[in-house]
Amino acid sequence: MSATIKAGRRCVEISRPGKALFPCGITKADLATYYERVARAMLPHIKGRPLNLERYPDGIEGERIMQQRAGRYFPVWIRRAKVDKKGGYVEHVVAADAATLVYLAGQACITLHPWLSRADRLQQPDRLIFDLDPSNGKPSEVLRAARTMFGLVRELGLQPWVMTSGSRGYHVTVPLRRSSDFDATRAFARDVAALASRREPRLFTTEQRKAKREGRILIDVMRNAYAHSAVAPYAVRARPSAPVAAPLHPDELGDSGMRPDRWTLRTLPRRLERDGDPWERIGGAGQAIGAARRRLKEAMEEL
Repeated sequence: MSATIKAGRRCVEISRPGKALFPCGITKADLATYYERVARAMLPHIKGRPLNLERYPDGIEGERIMQQRAGRYFPVWIRRAKVDKKGGYVEHVVAADAATLVYLAGQACITLHPWLSRADRLQQPDRLIFDLDPSNGKPSEVLRAARTMFGLVRELGLQPWVMTSGSRGYHVTVPLRRSSDFDATRAFARDVAALASRREPRLFTTEQRKAKREGRILIDVMRNAYAHSAVAPYAVRARPSAPVAAPLHPDELGDSGMRPDRWTLRTLPRRLERDGDPWERIGGAGQAIGAARRRLKEAMEEL
């Protein structure tokens, strides 16, 4: 049994559309329909980027497959990006249209993880991400952490953008001009995280080992490296209620009821229809980090 979903100019066939991927009953057809509905908002954030595919052929309670290489059986109309690696290359999927998102959902790809750089200039990122990862913190503490990081990035003269992870934390993102390589942006991110941890030692840590975090929120900057990736805006997460990574308007950080898993596959499309995409203008907001690096050095010296 199969079903056909119209996505843009293409009709995409979904096999076993009634197969439940989530314990709450959300099916493969539901997932594909969701990605078709949010494609207009989602695509500008992932276009041109190599993708890692997080697949669950037997549902989220089954085996998790992290797939980098585009399947040989994928349709020829799905775009690829050839990425060099030791001894050869890998062809990653690049999502160029809604039909690609729908097809990947039909392959039980629940979450898309785009690179922080684009295929035309893989060594120069246009995103810098602070991933706020709580050990066991309350939602109110994690929200305070997001507000604090947002304020610190603005203090350094940069404009941050914030997104719920759809899991337990938030991503504070800085769009870049692609004028620096990954080594430079990661070093900058590491120093910003160190400053935040020194200012708020009871709230933040940069300790990767959970046993040493003592309940504090990790500012994870490890994604800021070549070939690493982060969850895509509007991607569904493999958790029981099918929560979604949702970009936020800045004033929503003041909402005491905000949670990282607040929106789900079922509720996010209505939010988009009502409020639009909070990150609609992020594509034209690239920034250089030179001046921010100087402000950061001054702030560290004042401690």
